[in-house]
Amino acid sequence: MHLLLVEDDMELGAETQRALAVRGFTSVWVRLACDAQAQCTAPDAAPFDCILLDLGLPDNDGMALLQAWRSRGLRVPLIVLTARDALSARVAGLNSGADDYVIKPVAPDELASRIHAVTRRAVGQTHTQWIVGALQIDQSRREARLSGQTVPLSPREFDILVELAKRAGQVVTKHHLARALAPLGEPLQFNTLEFHVHNLRRKLDTARIETLRGIGYALHP
Repeated sequence: MHLLLVEDDMELGAETQRALAVRGFTSVWVRLACDAQAQCTAPDAAPFDCILLDLGLPDNDGMALLQAWRSRGLRVPLIVLTARDALSARVAGLNSGADDYVIKPVAPDELASRIHAVTRRAVGQTHTQWIVGALQIDQSRREARLSGQTVPLSPREFDILVELAKRAGQVVTKHHLARALAPLGEPLQFNTLEFHVHNLRRKLDTARIETLRGIGYALHP
């Protein structure tokens, strides 16, 4: 899961990014509102699964950034992560479009759980085990089961399955997958992606993942 961390405090930002990495998250950390905005509009940037937003930024108020994002239709799950604990601030943050409002300091395990909660709600799932027809995807254990039987998947195959499950029934382009599977480096080569998808289709039943030649793939229930 790939995150955007917007936090101006050097020590806290570095500590938070390390804690997220230990728990399996990749992240881009920025300290300014303008840099956060640039990350969300860069055409070649990896898609973010969640944004962690501090409100006290040096160049702009985080609340204004949140409102601007939501007014422009940015739908990425967003957690306000701030020291502002007044009731009025919490209400304003949630009313402005935040999916959660967390007061610093917060335990890393709690933060990770909140990230998982807002991201699964964003894709229409209510439990840590995602259900797509007869397919069950357990992100915490990184396991997949089809009709109750465990499907042995490589780490890359599992990551592809999760990306497809986020948009079950919809076409996920090769460009999106290639960038999402390598958020901090060069995008995955298409021939490598096709190799892993071929193996994944074989393990799950080829009809379950539709190939749209030259475009991408769709996971069907």
